[in-house]
Amino acid sequence: MGLALRRWYPGVKPPTVRSAFSSFLTPSVRAVPMDGFVHPDFVSVATALRRQIESYPGGAAVCVYHHGECVADLWGGYRDDAGSLWRRDTMAPSFSTTKGVASTIIHVMVDRGLIDYDTRVADYWPEFAQGGKGAITVRQVLAHQSGLYHIRQMVDRAERMLDWDYMIHAIERARPVHEPGTRTGYHGLTYGFLVGEIIQRVTGRPFPRVVREEIAHPLGLDGMYVGAPPDQLYRAARLIWPRSGISAFGGRLLRWRGPEIGDFVAGWAALLQPLLNLAGVAIDIPSMLDALAPRGISAFDFGAEETLRAAIPAANGLFTARSLARMYAALAGGGVLHGVRLLSPGTLARATEIQPRASDHAVIPFDMRWRLGYHGVFTTLGVPKRAFGHFGFGGSGAWADPRRDLAVALIVNSGMGTPFGDFRTARISGAALACANARAAVPRPRALPAPVPAWDEPRLAALAGGR
Repeated sequence: MGLALRRWYPGVKPPTVRSAFSSFLTPSVRAVPMDGFVHPDFVSVATALRRQIESYPGGAAVCVYHHGECVADLWGGYRDDAGSLWRRDTMAPSFSTTKGVASTIIHVMVDRGLIDYDTRVADYWPEFAQGGKGAITVRQVLAHQSGLYHIRQMVDRAERMLDWDYMIHAIERARPVHEPGTRTGYHGLTYGFLVGEIIQRVTGRPFPRVVREEIAHPLGLDGMYVGAPPDQLYRAARLIWPRSGISAFGGRLLRWRGPEIGDFVAGWAALLQPLLNLAGVAIDIPSMLDALAPRGISAFDFGAEETLRAAIPAANGLFTARSLARMYAALAGGGVLHGVRLLSPGTLARATEIQPRASDHAVIPFDMRWRLGYHGVFTTLGVPKRAFGHFGFGGSGAWADPRRDLAVALIVNSGMGTPFGDFRTARISGAALACANARAAVPRPRALPAPVPAWDEPRLAALAGGR
């Protein structure tokens, strides 16, 4: 934050961490600490984060870039259930948000001529051709049309995801559950191993190292790991799951003790089914369980040190919001940020073009406006047509909008949401989108206003009251 802030406002020092402060803007149930800074034009993002951390246990961090500059870098709440404060350098396990990072690396390799979207996967990974998979292309994998989402049938227990070689051999032996290209079936957990092994084959480097060398180091990211080194695990927020509770799904009550993911997936589907029936959309519950609930997933700890040290590129990224936002800011800015080019404009355009729809859907029963590894973006302000990114189970998410040169990232450590984000992601995204729209509608003065530190309650309240 300090470097970006000094570049943006010469002579202005970034705010230091302050202690807890009382609520502002709206009445709340509890006062929760929040820190960081926000540009006056984006104060609504601070309001949205404040409401979120006062309504959920745990904590969160948000970062927003607009026209290549950081306009909001905020964090608050607690990084564990013991009440330890969320800090500036706290990272959170971010589930499927990781897919956006893995996909970006594929596009970097395409840009260098190492991968072609329409080449067969088996040309890079010969053993993949087993089981009738010889004709599957990289494009079909990135568009979730390869028919290889059925992890529940591939492995006998969820812990196998900690063993890269085991997962690769399991995928090599697997047969597609449908003819590739005929259905779009969200590859909830297998996607990362498919994409990750292609990357490893063409680079000759382990996936965690590729993330560091191709994304994190060039962009100067302060926290982006898929397979975190042991000396960084102290920064990880602890996941906070509902320990027990009752939730209504489709007219029935689901009781859980801990994150019973299989039951949760089935319950979420039952909740959605009546609404989708009205639209003539059927939910394929078996495909959802196949893709999202390998046996033993309820006992699998995504926040355990052993898990965070492993590489599960569809589900176990450990990120700061700042790092995600900087990566997507490069994509929003035509592939470049602060002189560092990640992708060429041509490759970026191909990577983010909406893919032709398959004739049917599995796992997720509606159109996610898939690009190559990214999906469309839903916000409380609608669906920006050119925006793309990836949200995750538990509420994290990050995205870019090239039309507005806008990038937004949210990380959290509590809640369950859906397999592709929840309303917290949508609210933060909607607030950022509204601010960017309002900013574009008003001519900007030459002299930029000073950023507002999150602990400056009177000024934040005054700014929010004037909107």
